[in-house]
Amino acid sequence: MHREMKIYFPEYKDALGKVDGAFSLELLKQALFPDGLIALDADGIRQIWHDAKLRGCGYGRVRKILQYAEESVGIKDGVSAGKIAVKWFIRKILELDAELAVIENQINQKCQEIPHAGNIMEISGIGENTLSGILAEMGDILRFDDVKEIQKLSGLGLVACSSGKHKGETRISHRGCKRLRYWLFQVAKSAVAHTEEFKELHTYYTIRADNPLKKMQSLIVIACKLLRIIYTILKNGAVYDPKKMLTDIRRPEKQEGNPKTMECYSHYIITKTG
Repeated sequence: MHREMKIYFPEYKDALGKVDGAFSLELLKQALFPDGLIALDADGIRQIWHDAKLRGCGYGRVRKILQYAEESVGIKDGVSAGKIAVKWFIRKILELDAELAVIENQINQKCQEIPHAGNIMEISGIGENTLSGILAEMGDILRFDDVKEIQKLSGLGLVACSSGKHKGETRISHRGCKRLRYWLFQVAKSAVAHTEEFKELHTYYTIRADNPLKKMQSLIVIACKLLRIIYTILKNGAVYDPKKMLTDIRRPEKQEGNPKTMECYSHYIITKTG
């Protein structure tokens, strides 16, 4: 599909953004190339999205789409054959999306059968798909004696990059299950974006006077923190307490005479039920 689009509408990525997104697919089902988009005009494009009951910021791209269509340098010959090919690919994409939705639903239902998995969903930013991904890669929680074993499995364990007299920086190992590391990092980004306590914690890590972290480093620390939370919930049937998340931040009035480090373990973050 990308090959055909590059021939007849080279600017399609700039115009449509995410080509396999809902807005783009609905539009491509009816108007594939510049001539079709221009014929629809702005009102026609908006009507297609309205009929498909799509909501969001996609409507703001209408003028941009039409501008790219009007200035396109795509080939004009053989357009009819290109349209047939692209329409076939779009149908296949939609069919696969439908099959994927069914599979994801089945996986999420299986995920809810795991004891205490529902408690993890109380953390804003953790959705069904991300939780299913983490639990699938983690496996049975009972096979781990400590959360550090899972951290090492995910490649988020710290290693010193040193050799002989050279002392390098301490970095995460990147060894182990990269998919588990991927899901944990995605959850960290989502939690920082949608959860106030994680957003405040991320801000603190990046601007604190003592050893401020870069944004990427802060997200990795938060990913490890979320791993500890998930481990404790699954292991002990605990309930997430958002208020205790912020105990990792040292307030100015509490900093004097307190040499302890800022790392806060799961028992500061989780409150057990019963």
